Amino acid sequence: MAQAHEKDHPYHLVEASPWPLVGSVGAGVLAVGMVLMMHGINTWVLWLGVALIILTMGGWWRDVIVEAEHQKLHTPVVQLGLRYGMILFIASEVMFFAAFFWAFFNGALYPPEAIDHTWPPPGIETFNPFGLPFMMTLVLLLSGCTVTWAHHALREGDRSGTLKGLGLTILLAVTFTFLQGYEYAQAEFAFGENIYTSAFYMATGFHGAHVIIGTIFLAVCFGRAYLGHFTPKHHFGFEAAAWYWHFVDVVWIFLFAAIYWWGS
Repeated sequence: MAQAHEKDHPYHLVEASPWPLVGSVGAGVLAVGMVLMMHGINTWVLWLGVALIILTMGGWWRDVIVEAEHQKLHTPVVQLGLRYGMILFIASEVMFFAAFFWAFFNGALYPPEAIDHTWPPPGIETFNPFGLPFMMTLVLLLSGCTVTWAHHALREGDRSGTLKGLGLTILLAVTFTFLQGYEYAQAEFAFGENIYTSAFYMATGFHGAHVIIGTIFLAVCFGRAYLGHFTPKHHFGFEAAAWYWHFVDVVWIFLFAAIYWWGS
């Protein structure tokens, strides 16, 4: 008979944590900060929200790593729950991008009078889809191949291949971010000029934010892989990062096809 203080089930009953509250406050502050920035009022609220989100990510990930690696609390049943949670999270992200695509297609298929019923709006010089955007697409698709390589290497117990694949993925992710920054610098239009520019910057900028978050996610996994935290049978942290990165890849393909190619 198990003692009263011993756990007689495979589940992980988490202890009280400040991170859900801090993360919620940070997300709210970030949203308000973005609105204030778009109206040219100030930017310090935005950066405060960013700081709170970074604090939440660092603290929460640290706690999860301790639970998984040191306390050994991530049993197969717990890992299954984590997988369901990651799937639901990605599904919620799909809804975000669905809203941006809806706005873009609504403007493209039914251009309002404010832009002379023309799409793209008069005076908008769109990007050549097979110039820099196509190069960015190739970089991101290649990063999807390298993260898959890293995943297969990890499952085969090849630590060197895992680190090489992850390292290349991070390098390609950083390259994509620099290319997108360069693209924005070369743009002939600014955010907020009309529905096209707003939809363009919201969709591509939101995706760019996901690329940056995914890069951090992968960098954390690289550090954990280097420290030997992952095994062929126990590596959900890496799996979640790979799923997230493939989601980023797929969204970009739709962005390229719809906004850069069809929408131009």
